[in-house]
Amino acid sequence: MNARGTIDRPLTHDPQKLAPMTSSTSEPAGSATPDVSTIGANASRQNRTREMQLIPEALARAHMHDRMREADAERQAARLVAARRMQRRAERVSLRARRALAMAVMH
Repeated sequence: MNARGTIDRPLTHDPQKLAPMTSSTSEPAGSATPDVSTIGANASRQNRTREMQLIPEALARAHMHDRMREADAERQAARLVAARRMQRRAERVSLRARRALAMAVMH
């Protein structure tokens, strides 16, 4: 099989067996970027660092934090709407009771 590996799925995970990194062919020969040496290539090809492995977890944690804050805000808004509705209802009941008392006193 002559299929080549990709960045995500290399043929081998052993840094010693990977091809050395070279500069891009699209860059001109006298470009400002120096050729990539193979000295740091082994270190750069190691498995992802611990920080990189924790990035998705941190993103998920931030996403959940945002969702929880939104849910709290929605709950608070719903409680406020319900409180206003109950207040209006109590005011109507109070007004009705006051009218009934006035009618009872007048007769």
